[in-house]
Amino acid sequence: MNKRVRTILAVVSGVALLGACGGDDGGDAMSELGDGEGQVNLVAWAGYVEDGSTDPAVDWVSDFEAATGCEVNVKIGNSSDEMVELMRSGEYDAVSASGDATLRLIAAGDVAPVNLDLIPNYADVFEGLKDKPWNTVDGTPYGVPHGRGANLLVYNTEAGAAPSSIVDMFSPESPYAGKISVYDAPIYIADAAIYLMATQPELGITNPYALDQTQFDAAIAALEAQKPIVGQYWALYTDQQAALEAGSVTLGTTWQVIVNLAKGNGAKIDATLHSEGATGWSDTWMISSKAKHPNCAYMWLDHIISPQANAGVAEWFGEAPSNAKSCALTANPDHCTLFHAEDEDYFSNVYYWTTPTKECLDGRTDVECVPFSEWVNAWNKLRA
Repeated sequence: MNKRVRTILAVVSGVALLGACGGDDGGDAMSELGDGEGQVNLVAWAGYVEDGSTDPAVDWVSDFEAATGCEVNVKIGNSSDEMVELMRSGEYDAVSASGDATLRLIAAGDVAPVNLDLIPNYADVFEGLKDKPWNTVDGTPYGVPHGRGANLLVYNTEAGAAPSSIVDMFSPESPYAGKISVYDAPIYIADAAIYLMATQPELGITNPYALDQTQFDAAIAALEAQKPIVGQYWALYTDQQAALEAGSVTLGTTWQVIVNLAKGNGAKIDATLHSEGATGWSDTWMISSKAKHPNCAYMWLDHIISPQANAGVAEWFGEAPSNAKSCALTANPDHCTLFHAEDEDYFSNVYYWTTPTKECLDGRTDVECVPFSEWVNAWNKLRA
């Protein structure tokens, strides 16, 4: 993957990776922290930047603003594609990017390398989350890990026995047919690949983001076959939340934060991990190469992975924190156990979102894999 990123970076070598972040040249990270600029503009997933307006008890923004003088402005991104576009506008200072966006942002020069010496709380990040191939290139870090989690299987507890298999999401005979909820994004093709790993092992898929043309065509065929049993494609988390609360969908791919919000409003639902493994995320906070408020952005990165703030966001969103010290600070003392924060074996069955490339990410060199641009085209055609 690093070879692939180096190739793309060479193509865009004219782009200054650092821009307003204050480095000496396009490839350098900021060397020292200055005074805050009074505000910071963020792009984030829902539930990542809470200031008490959703729930008065959920707030890790106000103390940051009071301590730094940096007012936090947040734009919710509903998909990785949307986040990439927002960051390319130059209007935002930092982003909580998932693995299917990070390499695109790095390769296009939209984000800057970060100086970890200016982010003291990074020292306490779990070792299993450091120096990952989706946010570190040739030893150069481009952000700090926010946390990690799996995309879960949500189901209505009054609709029958609890499902456990991804097959229930794809089989035409699924008892949930017509009331299935699917995440509306090209990266969902990877979920179809996991389904095929379980049901068509002869295809030889070992990595759901590394699909040669035959494997990719099979995944699209599985999605076409799934389409008649889908009751909802959702991109806005509030859309799935509303459908779960109304009971109009009874099975779906979800995030824990949606489950938490819907259950809080009385939805009769629960969630589990697919027995075959699942897609998931390990998101990275990254700083724009055109950041107008780089000092406040650095302060935010250090704050969001601090023990208390990271405990708050991990518990609210429903994920494992990135800071090991956060486990002692969650309201539920068993939170880190429930979300497998220290269990690398568990996360070995979670396929973190990443950017598919022509260079097969599973190590094959005798074939080309289908790049993400073609995933986008195929998904748009499927959804047309």
